[in-house]
Amino acid sequence: MFNKLNIVPRWIIFVLDIFTAIFAFTLANIIYYSFEFGLIHTSEFAIRLIYVISITAASFYLFKMHTGIIRYTSAVDSIRILTAIVFAVIVFLVIKTVLLATGDHHTLPASLIILYALFCFLLLTTYRTFIKIFFVYTKNIRSDRRNTLIYGAGDLGIAVKRTLDHDIRSKNAIVGYLDDNEQKIGKVIDGIKIFDPKKLGQVIINMNIEEVIIASHNIPLESKTDVIDICLEKKVAILTLPSVKKIMNGELNPNQIQKIKIEDLLERAPIKISNSNILSQLKGKRVLVTGAAGSIGSEIARQLGKFEPQMIILCDQAESPLHNLQLDLQDEFPLQVYHSFIGDVRSLDRMKLMFETFKPHYVYHAAAYKHVPMMENHPLEAVHTNVVGTKNIANLAVEYHAEKFVFVSTDKAVNPTNIMGATKRIAEIYVQSFNHFLQNNGLLNAKTKFITTRFGNVLGSNGSVIPRFRDQIEKGGPVTVTHPEITRYFMTIPEACQLVLEAGSMGEGGEIFVFDMGKSVKIIELANKMIKLSGFIPNEDIEIKFTGLRPGEKLYEELLNDLENTMPTHHKKIMIAKVRENDFQQINDHIEVLVAGIKHQNRHDVVLAMKRIVPEFKSQNSIYEQIDKEIEAEKHPINRD
Repeated sequence: MFNKLNIVPRWIIFVLDIFTAIFAFTLANIIYYSFEFGLIHTSEFAIRLIYVISITAASFYLFKMHTGIIRYTSAVDSIRILTAIVFAVIVFLVIKTVLLATGDHHTLPASLIILYALFCFLLLTTYRTFIKIFFVYTKNIRSDRRNTLIYGAGDLGIAVKRTLDHDIRSKNAIVGYLDDNEQKIGKVIDGIKIFDPKKLGQVIINMNIEEVIIASHNIPLESKTDVIDICLEKKVAILTLPSVKKIMNGELNPNQIQKIKIEDLLERAPIKISNSNILSQLKGKRVLVTGAAGSIGSEIARQLGKFEPQMIILCDQAESPLHNLQLDLQDEFPLQVYHSFIGDVRSLDRMKLMFETFKPHYVYHAAAYKHVPMMENHPLEAVHTNVVGTKNIANLAVEYHAEKFVFVSTDKAVNPTNIMGATKRIAEIYVQSFNHFLQNNGLLNAKTKFITTRFGNVLGSNGSVIPRFRDQIEKGGPVTVTHPEITRYFMTIPEACQLVLEAGSMGEGGEIFVFDMGKSVKIIELANKMIKLSGFIPNEDIEIKFTGLRPGEKLYEELLNDLENTMPTHHKKIMIAKVRENDFQQINDHIEVLVAGIKHQNRHDVVLAMKRIVPEFKSQNSIYEQIDKEIEAEKHPINRD
C-alpha cells in the first residue's frame, strides 16, 4: 500500500522541516534552562522562536532542502542539511556580535545556538532516515520479493543496491554481496554481508537466492564463469549491467539491469590494440567500408570514428540499414564526416564512380554473402558477389592509388566444404596474388598493399546461430542443432573488428592474418546454456532437436590449411599464415571462366571451375559431391582396354 504513495509536494517537506526546527529549538531551550518547562510559555521564548525559525526557514529555502525526495535520502542530503544549519548558525553569531557591539545584550546565548543546531541536524536527518527505512522495509516484506545477491561490493555494486532499494517497482530484496577481494569477505555494507564467491552454492541454498546481479566490470573471467555455471546449475537467474559509458548520465537506471546474454558468457579478456599506430595511419584520411550496413562493416565503421579520418564512406546496397547506420554514427561521432553511398560491389561502373568521387586512401572490404546453406543453393550469386565483387574493389583500389586494401575473410575459407567458403578462399587468393604481382613487377604507380584478415563466427552477426536460437526459445522451441558434435569458434563483433583494424595497420602487403579465436564451443552446450539463461530446462521446457548437417556444413572448422603454418606478430592474438603463392595471371584467367559461367547461368561449370582453383575444396553433404567424383575420374581414368 505504502509503495503506491506518490511523492509528496515540496511545500509539505518544507513545512515538516520547519516543524522539526521548532521542536529542536524547544528541546534545546528546555535542556539549556535545566528543564524549566515554564519558560516555553513566556513572550521572550515566543520572540526568540520567531526570530530563530525565520532565519532557519530562510536558510532551508536558500539551500533547497525541501527539493529532495525523502525516501531516497543519501549522504548528499545530510551534507545539504548540515550546510544549511551551519549557515544559519553563522548568521545567528554575526547578528549576536553586531548587537553586542551596539550595547544590546538581549541576544541568544552562544551555547543555546550550538545546542539548537545539534538537535536540528540530528532530528532532520533522523526523520528522513526513518522514512527511507520505512519504505525499504515495506518493499521487502512483500510476498513476491526475490532474494538477490550482488556480485561486486564496489561503488557500482553499492549503487545497484541503493537503486533497487529506492525503486518501488523493484521486487529485488538485496540480502548479500559477493566479492573476490578477501579483505572484503565477511564485512558488512549497509547492513548487508559480503560472501565469498567460492561458497556461492551454499549461500544460494541457505538464503534461498533467486537472482544474482553481476555489478562489476573488473571481475576475473574465471571467477565470473564459475559463478555463472553455479547459478545455471542451481536455476538462479543471472542479471548484468551495461558498460559504464552506457549508464545514463552516470546514474544507474533499474531498467538497465537485464538478464545476462550468451554473448557475455563467451567473452574473453579484453583486447589491447595499438591505437596510436592506427591513429597515425588513418587520421585525416578518406576511408571506404564496403558492406557497411552489415554486422562486421557497421562495427568497423563505428570503430573508425575514434581515429579521426577525414571522411568515412559507407557503401552498401541495403538502403534502410545504411540510412540508420549513418544516423547512429552521426549521433555517436557528431564531428565526423560520413557519406552513405548506395551501390553493389558487383557493379563495376557504380563502384568506379564511387572511387572516382571519393578517392579513398584506405579500403575495408567487408561486403559478402555469408550464409552457408543459402549460398550452397545459389553458387552463381555467391561467386558474383564474393569473388567478382572483391576483384572489382581490389582493381579500383589500385587504379585510384588506395594505400591499403583490407579484406575481411572467414575460417570457412580453410579447406572449404561449401560454396561460401570456397568463394572467400578464391577472393583471398586473388588479392594475395595481386599484391605479389604488383610488387614483383615493380609497378611504381601501384602503391596499394593488400591485407587479408581471417576469423571465425562472430556473436550476434546476421549469420550467427545465436539470434536463431533466441528466436526459437521465445517461440517455445524446439531449438534446432544440426549435430551433437558440431563445434564453432566464436568472437564478439567489436573484438573481431578491433583485430581487423590492428592487422590492417601492421600489414605490409600480401599477408593473411589469422586471429586467435580461443577455444571452440560445442553448439549443443551453447543451446543448453541459452535455454537455461531464459529460465527454462533443456529437453523439458524447451526441446533440443538434431536436424542433421546442412549442405556444405562442417563438424569442425579450422583457421589454417593443412599446408599452412603461422608466424607470430607483435600482437599475441594475431598471427600471419604462411600460405602457398599463386600465379596472378593464372588466377585471373580462372576468374574469367567463372564470370563466363555466371553469364550463361551454368551452375555446374562455375562450381567445377571453383574446385579447379581451390583443389582442397571438397563438398560435404551437398549435390556438388558429384563434381568431386568427376574431377577424381579425370585424374584416374578407367582403362577400358
